[in-house]
Amino acid sequence: MVRGLLSVLLVLVAVTCALGKPDKNPSASKTEKKEKRVPQTLSRGWGDQLIWAQTYEEALFWARSKNKPLMVIFHLENCPHSQALKKAFAEDKKIQKLADDDFILLNLVYETTDKHLSPDGQYVPRIIFVDPSMTVRADITGRYSNRMYAYEPSDIELLLSNMMRATKFLKTEL
Repeated sequence: MVRGLLSVLLVLVAVTCALGKPDKNPSASKTEKKEKRVPQTLSRGWGDQLIWAQTYEEALFWARSKNKPLMVIFHLENCPHSQALKKAFAEDKKIQKLADDDFILLNLVYETTDKHLSPDGQYVPRIIFVDPSMTVRADITGRYSNRMYAYEPSDIELLLSNMMRATKFLKTEL
């Protein structure tokens, strides 16, 4: 009698589990848009091999504890200027190496609450350097007077030079 009840119970459990599984029928998802999705990493395409901080607070902590300057990149995914700079940044081997060796990196697609990171406005793309003492380096700028922290793909050598300046200031001032 007990064996019979256990057999019935086992059959009920098996049927319930089989009915509870999602349908893996590919024809059922034909109405959904098929879109190829690229896995999102913290790099967002700026250098997948680089180590990126997740938040501004985490980046400040790393900068202070590792005694490295922080480079904050503000950009938007759908901005053509941001996309062009991202491509130039990711393809430049010197910048990638310097960033990997000497910087704490953070890229943001949103504004932070720290108003020091937008000294001349909230435009994209812009790159701001912060030293380990948590001082925004307002003296490390791009070549535009109306957007002091903006860089274009043609400014990649200036960006590399400014990255080197940020590391030199670190050694001479701190």
